[in-house]
This record gives sequence, structure tokens and C-alpha cells, in this order.
Amino acid sequence: MSVRYPRPLRPGDRIGVTAPSSGVPKEMCERLEFAVRDVRARGYEVVVGACMDGTGHVSASAAERASELMSMLTDDTIRAVVPPWGGETAIDLIPLLDWSRLREAEPTWLVGFSDISTLMTPLTLLTGTATIHGNNLMDTPYRVPEGLLSWLDLVAAPAGHRFTQRSPGRHRTTGFDDFVAHPEIRDYTLDAAGTWTRLDGAGDVEAEGRLIGGCIEALCNLTGSGYLDLAAFARDESPEGLLVYVEDAGSDIFTICRNLHGMRLAGFFDRANAILVGRMSARGHSSLGRHEAVLDALGSLNVPIIADVECGHIPPYMPIVNGARGRIVHSASRSELTQTLN
Repeated sequence: MSVRYPRPLRPGDRIGVTAPSSGVPKEMCERLEFAVRDVRARGYEVVVGACMDGTGHVSASAAERASELMSMLTDDTIRAVVPPWGGETAIDLIPLLDWSRLREAEPTWLVGFSDISTLMTPLTLLTGTATIHGNNLMDTPYRVPEGLLSWLDLVAAPAGHRFTQRSPGRHRTTGFDDFVAHPEIRDYTLDAAGTWTRLDGAGDVEAEGRLIGGCIEALCNLTGSGYLDLAAFARDESPEGLLVYVEDAGSDIFTICRNLHGMRLAGFFDRANAILVGRMSARGHSSLGRHEAVLDALGSLNVPIIADVECGHIPPYMPIVNGARGRIVHSASRSELTQTLN
């Protein structure tokens, strides 16, 4: 099974919107409509599904959410599927999805991050379909900082396309914007300076391998199962090794440390040539800092560990294609990730 890239989107193509995890509260529907208009402005038709209710922690029953996601991913007229955002319990869809059918269907882009990693990463590992860990629908209207791209740029890229993203050198520290009060906001507040940090020592880093990863709190629950077999993926698709990335959704630092330990023990990082860690939003503790927690769990692997990468819950966002070939470079003069869709 080789990595399969969906064909690039063209104006007139359809993009499906569904919430496999959390839906959109009524008071945020104005932001949802604003984001949909942005996608339509690119020339795409947008199909909003029925599973969008935001009154609870999930948008519909597990059966309904699984059915709608399957329908969109196997509809030849829908070329990409993007949720409004993540959520909490997308894991309940895992046994309900028809993975054989998804493997046989024409590949369709699935985009998102956070809890959507629960679905995207297994989709790449089990079916070979490339997926995009990146800004989701509600974040789409934000202007993209120099050096980064939007998921809308990537779904339109042809197979074989190579692109490089660089740290913009600034990030946000003030939490999320209020979409109720400011549904049409387009500019991030990037109020702090900072670029990538090597945690395992000093010196320049250059490493290559296929990219795979996602949200720690989501993937730790699948690690060691047949849905998250990175060793098999590396054996079949990247015998030279992997670039593994992880990011957190804001749990306390002890939970993140335990989860990373468990993922390491289950072999999640065994084939990593380097590990990328998103800028952390985890709640720290006086006796265990964020970087120290990562080193406590992963330092014994003896591979480069690059932290503060723009692939987490803290804006801005650097889209990463699960399954793409990657090359990471980190030095005093540059921090960049090059991805190739082949």
C-alpha cells in the first residue's frame, strides 16, 4: 500500500463540512457562515452536513456522525472534508468506520487537528490516504502569517508538489478569539516572539522521513492498537524512517508527560528520525516545565527533538500532511519544514 494523494481541487469542486466530534453552538453560527463564505470565495461549492449541532459535546450520535463522514469521504463529487474544529470523543467513530471501503474509495482530503487526529492519522495508516493536520474551518478566515500556508493551499496542490514552511517567529499567548463577539475576525494577535527549540542538546538538525503524527491526548488512546501501527507504516512506506510530530490540547503537564511515556513504551516513536513537538498549551507546574516533560518522556530515544513548532493549538498553524515526505532543518539561522507530496 503506497501513500495516495487526492487529486488537486479545482474551482467548482465540492467541499464537505461535518463535525465528527463537537458541533457548533448556535451563538457561533455566524462565524461558521463567515468561514463557509471564505471557502466559497475560492470557487468551491460547500456542502454542510446534518451533524453540526453544538448543544452537547458531540454533534450527533456516533452512528450518525460515522455515517455522514463515510458518506462524504466516499462521495466522488466531494473532494475534501473539513470539520468546524475538534472536540473530545471522536474515538467512538473508530469501530464504526468501514476502513476497507475507505481503502478502496478514491482518496479525499480530510483536514483538521486536535480530536480529528483520532480519525485522520488512522485513515493515513490504514488506507494510505494522505490527510492534512492543519487549521480547521473556523480558523480558515484568518490571514496566514508569512512563511506558512493554509489547508486551502495544500488541497489545491498537485501530486509531487514540494513546499517549504518556516517559523514566522511570533505566536499567540492570549488564548482564543471570541467568535461570538467578533465572528468576522481575520487577524491573529501574535503577541510573543519565539521560534523552534532543540530540546535534546545543541547543534544543527537535518532529518528526513515520512511525516506522521497528531494530537497527544487523542492518539495516546489508540497507540499500541491496530489503528495506529507506525512500525508497519514505516516498514511499508518509509524504511528510511519517519518524522513524527505531536502536539497537545491543553491538558495538565503531568498528563502530557504520562501520555508521551505511554506512547514511547507502545513503540509510537521507534522509527522516528526526529520528533517535532508543537508549541505547548499544557498547564505547567512549578516542578515540571513543558520542555522538561517532553525530555522526561522522550529524551532516552536519542533522536533530535524540536519543540515550539507551529503545529499545535497555539496560533499560528503550520499544516502538515500525514504521509508526505518531509525534511526538517533547524539551525541558528533558519527553522523550516519541507514537504513533498509523493
